[in-house]
Amino acid sequence: MTPLQQYMAEEIATDHADGILDRREALRRLGMMGLGAAAASALLAACSTNQSSSQAHSTSSAAPASGPPGAAGALESSAVTFAGPQGRTLQAAWAQAKNPRGGVLVIHENTGLTDFIRSVTGRFAGIGYSALAVDLLSEEGGTATFSEPAAATAALSKIPQDRFVADLQAGVQELARRVPDKKLGVTGFCFGGGLTWMLLTAGTPNIAAATPFYGPFPAGGDLSRSKAAVLAIYGSLDARVGATRPAAEAALQQAGLPHETFIAQGADHAFFNDTGPRYNAAGAAEAWRRVTDWYGRYLG
Repeated sequence: MTPLQQYMAEEIATDHADGILDRREALRRLGMMGLGAAAASALLAACSTNQSSSQAHSTSSAAPASGPPGAAGALESSAVTFAGPQGRTLQAAWAQAKNPRGGVLVIHENTGLTDFIRSVTGRFAGIGYSALAVDLLSEEGGTATFSEPAAATAALSKIPQDRFVADLQAGVQELARRVPDKKLGVTGFCFGGGLTWMLLTAGTPNIAAATPFYGPFPAGGDLSRSKAAVLAIYGSLDARVGATRPAAEAALQQAGLPHETFIAQGADHAFFNDTGPRYNAAGAAEAWRRVTDWYGRYLG
């Protein structure tokens, strides 16, 4: 398994440990990823042991009457396609700000290009940043062709990491074409947060700022080729991804990049996703405030 595949498998095991998935469903999903019964059972046992020795995890908190952060002024997104690397046609969600201050590439979670991610592109457009979210399952026909989120996750787990980076770099180029002469940022969630870090370690040009949400930092990651100002966002209860935070902070410091870390207290992994079981309204609201301030400072 690649580190990214291991991370995706551990997400399923952690959902089981937290009671979000029963054992049978967790084993089914791990099997779809290619894990044998023995390996899957061992992973579930290991994650259950880790969770039982950690703090109690948060439960979902309802969104305020005004909806999730940024939703009130969100603009509609539309489906677009553009030319990707090696002749691939990439699908994406595009939301255009009325008078763009900059552009933001949004990187989806391990369930693909969902309504939640489309809504985030619209939220960015609503505050002045045209946003593009690439469907990383484009070559497989797009997220919409999969019958269930678990199938999309299994398909993503089989794609080489290099292809993700190449497709996202093409997304950065497409965003630059659509928002000419503007600074660009990258925001990713969970799996997409990890890919945000990978884009930065790959030295992707034209990225002025980044806000990875609870994304695992790659082992040995070197940010010396990046010029981005980074706001790294974590949940205080997310011990699994939080364990990679010291390495991320050390790499940011060593590269001399402007950076800050925000840890949402009482919030778990995926706390910003208002459609998920770990949504934390207070943490999400504060994270959104900090992201908008960060992009206001470094994108314009």
